[in-house]
Amino acid sequence: MSPIHDQSYRRYQGSRQPAGHAWRVIAGAGIRAMLAKRAYVFLLILSLIPFVVNAVRIYFAVNFPSQAGTIFGVNPHMFRSFLDQQSVFVFFMSVWAGAGLIANDRRANALQIYLAKPLTRTEYILGKLSVLLAFLLSVTLVPGLLLLIMQVAFSGSFAFLTQNAHLVPAVILSSLLTVLVSATTMLALSSLSKSSRYAALLFTGTIFFTKALAGALQGITGTSRMAWLSVTQNLEQVTDVIFRETPRYETPWLVSLLVLVGLVVLSVSVLERRVRGVEVVQ
Repeated sequence: MSPIHDQSYRRYQGSRQPAGHAWRVIAGAGIRAMLAKRAYVFLLILSLIPFVVNAVRIYFAVNFPSQAGTIFGVNPHMFRSFLDQQSVFVFFMSVWAGAGLIANDRRANALQIYLAKPLTRTEYILGKLSVLLAFLLSVTLVPGLLLLIMQVAFSGSFAFLTQNAHLVPAVILSSLLTVLVSATTMLALSSLSKSSRYAALLFTGTIFFTKALAGALQGITGTSRMAWLSVTQNLEQVTDVIFRETPRYETPWLVSLLVLVGLVVLSVSVLERRVRGVEVVQ
């Protein structure tokens, strides 16, 4: 007969974590899961190409101003264009990393398990959101600031930043705006379905359908005042203003900003309603 081990009460020997830090576990697990996919890592590496091209551009413009200065001139518009170039990677990463963040948990009925533990709904959403924020900021904010640092390092002077003091806050604000809108929208759409593919289609439709609709109305009316209907064009409009450039559309930039803020608020509201431990059937 095998011995019966004592299963009586024992004191917990581990360390207690303070409340409000459980989201880190979810975020860490999500980031590691994406980095384990070779194709996603390849996409991350691919997103570095515009950064490398612009870094080389800065190097030649600083070190060979007479030969390359007129062709590879470094100016605020270069940094604005860089963020435009990164928008395609923001889209693909949002779809790839975000479509299944909540949809997969809903399909596996994992929300009941998550929220049955000492884990609040806010911590769960924050953990999932952090996965997207980490990846999207790595292709917008981080390389944008690194390009500014490289300009200072290559030139050995802060003259460029002194003359363009708005660039640092512009890169930070525009990156955060783009990332926050994309991440919250994708996460909200992921919470609406149990299929990551369907969530990806919803996000793709949101981006491309609204842009096509605004483009069609512009062709009909001959004016771009309806650009506020497009998520992409709203981001472009507000980013132009942040970089102190002439807005490319006739829509007032404040209207575009209000639409983006409204989209974020709507996404948060959807998450608040859809993320719950027990599915309510009406």
